[in-house]
Amino acid sequence: MAQRPRILLTGWFGFLDGEATAGDVLALYRVRELLEGAGLDHDIGWSPGFRPAGPHLAQARPEDYSHLVFVCGPLHGPQIEELHRRFAHCVRIAVGASVVDAGSPAVTGFHHVLARDAPGSEPTVDLAARAPLPTPRPVVGVILTHGQHEYGARRRHARVAEVVTDWLSGRDCARLELETRLDVHDGRLSATPAQLEAVLSRLDMVVTDRLHGLVLALRAGVPVVAVDPVEGGAKVTAQARACGWPALVPAERLDASALNHWWDWCANSGRELAQEVGAWFRQGAMPDGAVGLLQALADGVPQAAGSSSRRTNERWS
Repeated sequence: MAQRPRILLTGWFGFLDGEATAGDVLALYRVRELLEGAGLDHDIGWSPGFRPAGPHLAQARPEDYSHLVFVCGPLHGPQIEELHRRFAHCVRIAVGASVVDAGSPAVTGFHHVLARDAPGSEPTVDLAARAPLPTPRPVVGVILTHGQHEYGARRRHARVAEVVTDWLSGRDCARLELETRLDVHDGRLSATPAQLEAVLSRLDMVVTDRLHGLVLALRAGVPVVAVDPVEGGAKVTAQARACGWPALVPAERLDASALNHWWDWCANSGRELAQEVGAWFRQGAMPDGAVGLLQALADGVPQAAGSSSRRTNERWS
């Protein structure tokens, strides 16, 4: 009776100095789905750089496997050639891969090459195209600033960016890094406010330490986890207060617990309030600084030096 096959799946996502692309991992999921449907035993060999918890390709015992399946990516280089030597006793199969040089040892070392593209052959659809469809994840815009040096010693921008990005890496969401800065020459940035707002309106949430990250998200009806990066509070705190927006974390109280609290709130009741605030903006229900502009233009220069400043200070005292 033939021994039941045991298969090790790997690819460029398994090499220590390789990389894991979304396409590679989706191709892996397609192959895994196929093997599970057929009831075939298999393991996955990951890179410790991408999947620290393992299992890792470098620690896999070749004698435990009858087959090695290499998934996706180009077939070339010493890493793949080393796999042929290390798993010499296994049946070695490449699937969904690109063949650049059919005569290279990386290619000829496989017993079977089921290429997605190769010289002189018809291409096949990439494995990622038929991977299992995932459960939808929230799409989150991330708008952080590393500037604002006018706040001097009160600046906590570097720590805020580090804490927020580390925290976001543990959230199961699609992260989209955005900039409020406009640039008509850099095709990676928005050139007009309308272009940025088109992106914001399609998001599920925004995480930001920028005043305009907060305001523009609320204008689009999108809930915001806002962080004030200035110790003691500054313009982000003031703007959250002016907008009636509660999801604000001060720099001195920033940690994962506070961020998780407001994330959960934004993901539930926060969208309703964000849409209300956006409607208030459009209806003019919240007065802004332009209210007194025409009167100030009509008043001209105040008669007493500093009188304008006194009025301003009295209003905010």
